[in-house]
Amino acid sequence: MSASPSRPSPLHLSVALDGAGWHPAAWREPQARPRDLFTAEYWTDLVAEAERGLLDFVTFEDGLALQSSRRTEPDDRTDQVRGRLDAVLIAARVAPLTRHIGLVPTIVATHTEPFHISKAIATLDYVSTGRAGLRIRVSRRRHEAEHFGRRTIPPLGAEDLNTPAARELTDELFAEAADYVEVVRRLWDSWEDDAEIRDAATGRFIDRDKLHYIDFEGKHFSVKGPSITPRPPQGQPVVTALAHQSVPYRLVGRSTDIGYVTPHDSGQAEAIVAEIRAAQADAGRAEEPLHVFGDLVVFLDDTPGAAASRRERLDGLAGSPYTSDAKVFTGTPGQLADLLLAWQRAGLSGFRLRPGVIGHDLEAITRGLVPELQRRGAFRTTYEADTLRGLLGLSRPANRYATV
Repeated sequence: MSASPSRPSPLHLSVALDGAGWHPAAWREPQARPRDLFTAEYWTDLVAEAERGLLDFVTFEDGLALQSSRRTEPDDRTDQVRGRLDAVLIAARVAPLTRHIGLVPTIVATHTEPFHISKAIATLDYVSTGRAGLRIRVSRRRHEAEHFGRRTIPPLGAEDLNTPAARELTDELFAEAADYVEVVRRLWDSWEDDAEIRDAATGRFIDRDKLHYIDFEGKHFSVKGPSITPRPPQGQPVVTALAHQSVPYRLVGRSTDIGYVTPHDSGQAEAIVAEIRAAQADAGRAEEPLHVFGDLVVFLDDTPGAAASRRERLDGLAGSPYTSDAKVFTGTPGQLADLLLAWQRAGLSGFRLRPGVIGHDLEAITRGLVPELQRRGAFRTTYEADTLRGLLGLSRPANRYATV
């Protein structure tokens, strides 16, 4: 009697939420809600739908300048979504209205202070009872730096991105981002878990010996600490980053719990995972869990032709074919399930899906893809943990400053 084929390991799934969707003409679709983009109800509805599909978490895009169709500079277009709400504040608003799904806002490290972000994400972890994370971003855009006036970034066009000057700037910004994450993590640990006594009878609210100076001194930051916010419920909220090449792969290997990568086939996926694992080992983290998620833009319909036709129609509205750093998938939920499971065999443990049109493709993920993966035994049928770290199979880390 032959053995039955083994079922795949369960996948982790997340969605990246941005405006009306990742296609620039998404806001013009009948299912889009362009008048609601700056309302709390809109974002609550999206996250509730993602939670209905049992997804691990959602990410919220953010930036420090208006969206642009150009890679390195602003544009003057008026036919695409411009403007956005603050990602951390969206997450904090949504948190009390959800129960299980993780909430991961984007943070631009280049122009923000790690002390501020550490307490913002710690607060989000409290508000969500242990479901917070962050996505760390760097910015080498001059027009974003000009909003702050604290640093000078040289003008770099798209044609300059592979020059020695651009590579030097990239190295510098990602080294700064690594220090940024280190400061944030130390601040999260600067309160021991039992630092708060809250004993009204004796008048002791806090044990000051269990608050610690972090005394971080580096090229980019000098931070004494401790934080003003007690240690988050997860101990360490989940740190994530998007990476496209070797320098950000090193940041993922050194500093994060999840790296999002953009392969276009399974061979690329395997090579990227190998490079990140090598960077992780070089950072002395070989024994620590580190997820590598594949990013894909998805247009999903019940028939492959419908998805392709929809994308072509949107391209016509936008005036040019849509391109992305990530692979753009058009097809059925079943075909996407095939692709995800093939890429899982290349070493990816999960995926972050970017809905081409949120009003259509988010439900296609939660009500089409998820049931298909469940039928194959490749995705959960119920939430099995109360925290984002728990959903991802990450233990609650010990506090680095606590004495045994």
